[in-house]
Amino acid sequence: MERTFKTFIIPVFFLIILIVSFFMCNDSVLSVFKKNELQAIRKGYNKDYIAFTCNVDWGTEYIPSMLEIFEKHDVKITFFVSGRWSKNNPQMLKKINDMGHEIGNHGYGHRMHSKIGLEGNREEIVKTHNIVKDIIKKDMLYFAPPAGDYNDTTLKAANEFGYKTILWNIDTIDWRKDSTRDKIIKRVLNKPLEGSIVLMHPKEETIKALDYLIKTIKERNIKVGRVSDVLKTLD
Repeated sequence: MERTFKTFIIPVFFLIILIVSFFMCNDSVLSVFKKNELQAIRKGYNKDYIAFTCNVDWGTEYIPSMLEIFEKHDVKITFFVSGRWSKNNPQMLKKINDMGHEIGNHGYGHRMHSKIGLEGNREEIVKTHNIVKDIIKKDMLYFAPPAGDYNDTTLKAANEFGYKTILWNIDTIDWRKDSTRDKIIKRVLNKPLEGSIVLMHPKEETIKALDYLIKTIKERNIKVGRVSDVLKTLD
């Protein structure tokens, strides 16, 4: 009886280990269980594109120069705008939209969304949504929390209003005073580019880097585009 029990239990034990290992190591299997979980998106799936995103809560004086460079290269990107900036700069926002760029929600007052609770998140998102929609006459699809600060409550609030939460996997860190043109270029081009989401802001050194970045990325047979371009396979 004892030998029969051991003969039975040992194969079962190893079978359990095998099954557990398979589920832990296989991302496609894990994704089945995670498909209903809300998650922030850091990178896209369309390898033909790289998405440029520009978070706007300040730096209005630099935006016209950015738009000129994008127009020169026939590039459309995603601008994530705050509600307070949009309220104070409706004509600039309308111009960005009219030039074919994608507009995303960046919250109203550039607050840390992990610290303001569900109602605070809802207020920041919907207030900005209404202001921007009143100006450009269209809904937004994507929400970028300021400083990339978020938690599950943020994801829930964004999802309630039909938003996908967007982060990035390449950061220019252009907001820092020591960020020069060359540093910004290296921070982008030294990373895998296909399907990536790049974070930038309206800054002087960013403007200096844009022309070279776009030319070099195109030479690598990658298109520079919007968040919706790198997420096309999700739609």
